[in-house]
Amino acid sequence: MNAGNGAEAGLAPYAAHDSRTRGRRYPEAAPEYRGEFQRDRDRIIHSNAFRRLAYKTQVFVNHEGDLYRTRVTHSLEVAQIARSIARALALNETLVEAISLAHDLGHTPFGHAGQDALNECMREFGGFEHNLQSLRVVDELEERYADFPGLNLTFECREGILKHCALPKARELGDVGQRFVDRTSSGLEAQLANLADEIAYNNHDVDDGLRAGLITLEELCEVRLVQRHAEAMRSSHPQLPARRAIHEIIRRMINEVVIDVIRTSGELLRAAAPRDIDAVRAHKGLLIAMAEHVKAQHLELKQFLRERVYRHHRVLRMTSKAKRVLEALFGAFMGDPRLMPEEYCDATRRIEAAEGPRGRARIVADYVAGMTDRYAILEHRRLFDPAERT
Repeated sequence: MNAGNGAEAGLAPYAAHDSRTRGRRYPEAAPEYRGEFQRDRDRIIHSNAFRRLAYKTQVFVNHEGDLYRTRVTHSLEVAQIARSIARALALNETLVEAISLAHDLGHTPFGHAGQDALNECMREFGGFEHNLQSLRVVDELEERYADFPGLNLTFECREGILKHCALPKARELGDVGQRFVDRTSSGLEAQLANLADEIAYNNHDVDDGLRAGLITLEELCEVRLVQRHAEAMRSSHPQLPARRAIHEIIRRMINEVVIDVIRTSGELLRAAAPRDIDAVRAHKGLLIAMAEHVKAQHLELKQFLRERVYRHHRVLRMTSKAKRVLEALFGAFMGDPRLMPEEYCDATRRIEAAEGPRGRARIVADYVAGMTDRYAILEHRRLFDPAERT
């Protein structure tokens, strides 16, 4: 008995269906008492890479405070938003949750600063992009199963993890990269997880920025989306304490955008009337989207955060230190792979024999990208502080 099929009854015909999955890289018997995408989600949650996200930065370095977002809390928030929209549109909730939970598995320590630093280190060796690294994690790097490397996820889940990809790399990735060669779209669940990611980090970086004192609510009200909800909240709850007021404003902002995505996407789907997921992939343009005026307001918020939060001198100081840490780690391990744990040292010897310096660099990048913030700081001390025990 496959209990996963029972959940398909309420799905739209253009949703991803467990029974019609394109399958896995390594064939497996169908799971019992759960669906294919539930198996994906469960494997992601049990992975080492997912647990590491608890100690990887969203904006603020892990040790700066207990209440700031980490990659794992961000991933959970993305999944919550995506599932709400998926349910309203009769899409596959379990698949969209799996994609949401996996989308940052390949992220470096220290957030985007870490990615930028590692990409610069890897420039001569093909570059580094956390989106591609997330796919590499689930396809190759996780070591949990006897019969295959990685997590052996379904095509649909892997498709959602690979949000974007340069054409030369897409050609190397086979079926999951083919849509970038053909210039076609992904399934709706993949489109939805990508948009939910944008909604989550925009709104929750507002909360973290306010908590850190980098911005004030008064400054935020320069943004139309914030101003409208702040005025409505003050009108209905003029005596509400500041902390609760901020949560109420953010809650209303997320709710407005989510409702808009449901309505706008519903209209797009009714107009396109795709008969199945393959028709969705063949459709020119996205079918999960915000209305243009909402998209413009969300972009305004994003630009505000870029200028006032991500480029704040306190954040820039932190990102500058983070870049120096990762550059130093990468340089040390490239210079002598024996400084890495034995399994990475062994992998370097094998891959370098076949691919040369590019192979060595890729294994070093795997090791550095897999670190948590605090582990990267500790490794840096072990390597460069003579007083630190190794």
